[in-house]
Amino acid sequence: MSKDTTKDTDNPNFNSSNEANTGSKSQDSVTFALAQSHFLVGDITANAEKMRALALQAREQGADVIIFPELALLGYPPQDLLLRPSLSGRVKSALSSLSDIDDIVMIVGYPHVDHHGTFNSAAILHNGHQKGFYHKQILPNYGVFDERRYFDKGRNQVLFDYKGITIGLLICEDLWDKGPIAELKKQGADLVACLNASPFEIEKQDSRKTMLAKRSRENNLPIIYLNAVGGQDDLVFDGGSMAIQADGSVAHEASRFMNQLMLTTFDVKTAKFDTQTKALLSLSRESEMYQALVVGLRDYVNLSGFTGIIVGLSGGIDSALTLCIAVDALGADKVYAVMMPYEYTSQISLEDAQAQARRLNVSYTVCPIFDAVEGIRHTLAPLFNKSPADTTEENIQARARGVVLMALSNKFGHLVITTGNKSELAVGYSTLYGDMAGGFDVLKDVYKTQVYKLASYRNRLEDTPVIPERVIIRPPSAELRPDQEDQDSLPDYDVLDGILMSYIDED
Repeated sequence: MSKDTTKDTDNPNFNSSNEANTGSKSQDSVTFALAQSHFLVGDITANAEKMRALALQAREQGADVIIFPELALLGYPPQDLLLRPSLSGRVKSALSSLSDIDDIVMIVGYPHVDHHGTFNSAAILHNGHQKGFYHKQILPNYGVFDERRYFDKGRNQVLFDYKGITIGLLICEDLWDKGPIAELKKQGADLVACLNASPFEIEKQDSRKTMLAKRSRENNLPIIYLNAVGGQDDLVFDGGSMAIQADGSVAHEASRFMNQLMLTTFDVKTAKFDTQTKALLSLSRESEMYQALVVGLRDYVNLSGFTGIIVGLSGGIDSALTLCIAVDALGADKVYAVMMPYEYTSQISLEDAQAQARRLNVSYTVCPIFDAVEGIRHTLAPLFNKSPADTTEENIQARARGVVLMALSNKFGHLVITTGNKSELAVGYSTLYGDMAGGFDVLKDVYKTQVYKLASYRNRLEDTPVIPERVIIRPPSAELRPDQEDQDSLPDYDVLDGILMSYIDED
């Protein structure tokens, strides 16, 4: 339920027109620094220290204003951290610690807590003072967003004057609604800065550009769009921050999936940003998907404190792609591949697994599971009472492999990453406590048909393909019984994925 409030949430530091004045004299141009960076959920001290370092770096490079992402001081999404009584004091202390940075305006995303409620806010800091703050007005409550659970709605527009221009502030969803920016224009904004923590979706950057072009043209306003970057549990933020001219064209665009301090200069007289000398190439669907998977895994492993990754390498395409992503995320020296053959494991699988491990230069171990499987079957034989073999015996193999991988994880402190794709998980074509055993599933949101496309994409990046070609072209199989193929139990993946996409993604 929304924690709506009817009380006035105006900033008491603002004058009657809701404007904060930094007191700076007019000049011909204003340089903005867009701090597209990864901020850690819950680590307010580290985030404030990073902000300080970036602000000083931006000031050294000639920036007048530095902008940080939505809720950067606490990290996004903060979830129930927002309910902690100690939050308000910690946030105020961190903001106070940043206020002593001179000669650059800092616009900081943070959670604001006062007697009116809790708000998703942006603070304006300059020369030892907090000049004002803005509260987000449009609170998303769909998909991965649950902001109405935690935040109250802001009620007012906020503008501040700096060196000859009037800057209006918005936060993420505010800009997807046509109302807030139109009101800023009405109140005299020359430029709008929008702080975002917008998660990655396929082709989302194209959607952002379309929306930004529409908003800028509707209001004849230049827009600064700053996005977060980095992985946080199941979410990946892809960056792609932009400076948009009033005619809707892109003046500057930051790299995707990378930390970057991007500077753009706004000419006060022409009301235009300087133009990027070399435009970025758009990423293909496979390229942006692959980079998102790499960033998501890298940040999850590093932030969780694991020293490395263990991958059960089967000779099949799912584990082959997972191994590539793991190496690209952490480096070959932190990835450990384990092949666990049984009597149904083909010679081709053994050869292909070893070949890929060598090409990627990862540690490779073969650990047969025959004795483990037979021991379990022998133990269960009296209980099964001569029942005919079925999927139970097949699942024993998968569970024996899970035991091996988790034992190695316990012993050496590495994270087991599983290899199940979205198609298999959606229809239950996997084994509980078997191939599902692990701490992170890299491909959990990747359909099987997309797995093939990503594998081919990754191979195109190297002169010598890192995934053996026959791994891609051979029929997929769990190899849990003789001559088994996935299509013995499932429709063709082209058909299955079409059904699943219609049911899961489009309905």
